Amino acid sequence: MRWLESLEAKLLAAVCGVALVSIGIFAWVNIRYERAERVDLIIRGASQFSDTVTRSTHYAMLQNRWEDAFHIMDTIGKQEGVTRVRVFSKEGVILFSTDRTEVGKAVDKRAESCYACHSAERPLERLMLPDRARIFKDVDGQRLLGMITAVYNEPGCSEGCHVHPKNKSVLGVLDITLSLAKVDEDIAAMTRRTAAFAGTTIVLLAMILAGIVRRGVARPVRELVEGTRRVAQGDLTHRIAVRTVDEIGLLAASFNRMTEALGKAQAELDGLVATLEQRVEERTQELREAQAQLIQTEKLASLGKLSASIAHEINNPLTGILTYAKLLSRKLRTAPPDGEGTRAALQQLALVERETQRCCSIVRNLLDFARQREPSFQPVDLRTAVDEALSLLANRLGIQNVEVTREFGLIPTVRADFGQLRQAFLNILMNACEAMPGGGRLRVITREVVLPGDGMGRVLSPTGKTGPPVRFAEVSISDTGQGIAPEHLSKIFDPFFTTKEKGTGLGLSVVYGIVEKHGGRISVDSRVSQGTTVTLRFPATDPGAQSTA
Repeated sequence: MRWLESLEAKLLAAVCGVALVSIGIFAWVNIRYERAERVDLIIRGASQFSDTVTRSTHYAMLQNRWEDAFHIMDTIGKQEGVTRVRVFSKEGVILFSTDRTEVGKAVDKRAESCYACHSAERPLERLMLPDRARIFKDVDGQRLLGMITAVYNEPGCSEGCHVHPKNKSVLGVLDITLSLAKVDEDIAAMTRRTAAFAGTTIVLLAMILAGIVRRGVARPVRELVEGTRRVAQGDLTHRIAVRTVDEIGLLAASFNRMTEALGKAQAELDGLVATLEQRVEERTQELREAQAQLIQTEKLASLGKLSASIAHEINNPLTGILTYAKLLSRKLRTAPPDGEGTRAALQQLALVERETQRCCSIVRNLLDFARQREPSFQPVDLRTAVDEALSLLANRLGIQNVEVTREFGLIPTVRADFGQLRQAFLNILMNACEAMPGGGRLRVITREVVLPGDGMGRVLSPTGKTGPPVRFAEVSISDTGQGIAPEHLSKIFDPFFTTKEKGTGLGLSVVYGIVEKHGGRISVDSRVSQGTTVTLRFPATDPGAQSTA
């Protein structure tokens, strides 16, 4: 960080700026005041000097000795600082001037010293002191002070040897011009001294404030910044020295407490991370076991539902076996078999063997369905899994008068666990049967679906780039049952959610888990009183392989 951008520079700039303005205003007011005081003092001095000249020439004027009076004025005009001495008559004629070239000339009553008296409609007889003085500049730019003093008609003048009428109040005007060069030099020197004092004060104040700011603010803030940087880099053992009890000290103490708390939290986090992998493995194993248990539970629930139909399914071949066994036993007891009897007995034994194999097949499928085992992924034809699930429910579908339509199109093989897929299809088919207690139509469709891909075996997103297409094997199971209410569609895959009086709420949850485990997708479209369609899609094992049977 550059120094000009630091907090220290900003604080110093702000404080020094305020000090500069404050001291500058004070110095300016002081200079103006001193200048006004000096000018007022010189005006008063000029007034006293003018009165002294008037009194000095008063007696000579009473004696009508104008030459003596003018000589006195000429002598006074030669003093240091006196620029000019003039005497005007009331009519504005210059009677005397230290500048002999002006004698006898008339002055403009609206200018120079006459303006103060003749600015009104009629001349003023008395002037206050400020109105008698004027400050102006000569041709060289030097400031001058002009002071006028009226010569009034006193009793000695109206009754003496050179009588003036009593109604004539002003006899003439004494005009003295003084140089202000000395005063201006003093004012300039005073201004320089004041400016130097103000500048020195500002510099000293800035140095003192710089030390205070650097020690009390800038250094603690830099320490806090450095501490924050070190904590950000992972050093949670860093501590900041607490030197004061003000806000900065409280901030430093709070920082140390925060760092200590972060250190403890980091230690706890490190301990959690050290055992995180083991915990994740344990939780994953628990989830696997829970899922396997859930699948097995659903299997047992499905077996319970299949019990009636399976018992009826096995009872038919067992009845035939029992009938033919009794018939053979009776024939053998009554008479030894001849050639025709032997042929009939062999046919009956073949029927017994076929029916026995049928029972064995049904029992073997049930045992295989109920057996709990680890999933085994291998190429699977979905049509075979769907066909076996339909065969397990064949008797129930017949009892409920459900018409089954198979529309098995060509589909690619998928890599899956055959038993789990069969269970998923069985759960969906059993839900369809339960939705059509009074009969209906069950439609099963298999087909291939090709969707645009992203080049990595995934379906293309709406904003993705086009890649090689992705092939899916799709199974669609539709019924004409009661349908699912719209408010229940978003919950049908939740565990233990069911709208049936005796349902477990695990069927579709298990189906969803199986489909997800196989990288597939499942969707449900249902309308109340019209039926439900469940669609399952599984990615093809080999994009070039396709079932043809």
